[in-house]
Amino acid sequence: MKTRYLFAGLVLAALAVVCLVPGASDVLHAASIGGGLPVVAAMGMMPAGAFRGIALARADASDPNKILAELQRTFEAFKAENDARLKGKADVIVDEKVDRINAAVSDMQAALTEANIKIATLAVNGNGNGQDDPVKAEHRDAFSRFFRRGVDAGLRELEVKAKLTTQSDPDGGYLVPEEMSTTIDRVLGVISVMRQIANVMPVGAPVYKKLVNMGGAGYGWVGEEQARPETGTPTLKELAFTVMEMYANPATTQTMLDDGIIDIAAWLADEVQITFAEQEGAAFISGNGVNKPRGLLSYDTVANASYAWGKLGFTVTGGAAAFASSNPADAIIDLYYSLKQGYRSGASWLMSDAVMSTIRKFKDGQGNYLWAPPSAAGEVATILSKPVYNDDNMPALGANAFPVAFGDFRRGYMILDRQGIRVLRDPFTNKPYVHFYTTKRVGGGVSNFEAIKLLKCST
Repeated sequence: MKTRYLFAGLVLAALAVVCLVPGASDVLHAASIGGGLPVVAAMGMMPAGAFRGIALARADASDPNKILAELQRTFEAFKAENDARLKGKADVIVDEKVDRINAAVSDMQAALTEANIKIATLAVNGNGNGQDDPVKAEHRDAFSRFFRRGVDAGLRELEVKAKLTTQSDPDGGYLVPEEMSTTIDRVLGVISVMRQIANVMPVGAPVYKKLVNMGGAGYGWVGEEQARPETGTPTLKELAFTVMEMYANPATTQTMLDDGIIDIAAWLADEVQITFAEQEGAAFISGNGVNKPRGLLSYDTVANASYAWGKLGFTVTGGAAAFASSNPADAIIDLYYSLKQGYRSGASWLMSDAVMSTIRKFKDGQGNYLWAPPSAAGEVATILSKPVYNDDNMPALGANAFPVAFGDFRRGYMILDRQGIRVLRDPFTNKPYVHFYTTKRVGGGVSNFEAIKLLKCST
């Protein structure tokens, strides 16, 4: 009975703090993130300010420097609590506390990424150089009339004059003005993880072929007067990448189009960027190459000790469906050194947020954490001093899954952009809405099988 009264008194005291102390409700809310523990108990277990970063990240979502500072402080708190957990006996309450702080670090990392994306996206809108080609300006004005009212007089000829195409009558729709096309491409580059780390190449044909030197040039040592016999010839292999078409079909009303204040380029870019980024992002990771790019994880794999060209080598986690229960960091270190030294200088990690949250707890043999927060706003976190990028298209931990990739993606994976984004105006299908069927041709695939290694959940 006394215990019940004591608990009730503590709850009333907490409520009084919420009512009388400004900001106390945020602290209580943050302290209870993750569930499982009463608010008062959670408050008693946590160091002051352990979760202050969550509320701060919400309040200062537009300031990457403030989010970064709080992220770094929260990670220090995480290390202290995790170190205590590793030194002590197994304790469910302590484990839950560490997990909540770890989740807070993940939330702030996501908030920092979002803030950096917003800043980079805003910068895209200021890409003008103050000069305007009169022909391209004429095409832009004609496209605006077509976009708003469906008037296409002379637009085909202006496309040719503006050097957007060499065809006077291409099939289906009209090419968007150069400024608008650049805006969409650059925004895609900001929000698509693979576009940030892979080699993005504009092409003008539906198929791109690349020759890869497999080595094999012979050599020999000779004396001054000895004969020079013929040596072996290097072997070349051809890789072919096909460009596929993806589309978005945003709609608006004629009233909106009649409003001259609306920035057509910004509106179309905003509508299609998410659709294109989602389609691309999934395809670049797991696409089967049929009417879409071939994804990183769709290629054949082989144990790295038996690596052969045409397959991606892998190392193992040491656990059947996750990391080994003892020394789990060894799997990350093994993956790091499975990549040849020549590729490691430009290498980065690719994994989902959930997998990174697990790896954040790992330490090397000297007690150093493998994961480190960004060193500056605009930077990303690192693992073993190499940048780590989060893409939730990467699989979670699970039997025979490949949750982590490590490599020089700029040398190992190629994204092909067929020049030109095409728009077909459709005011008839879904009255009173006007649809804008927007297409873009994209391809992708592994361009160097040596440059990327995978981590497999296996023993």
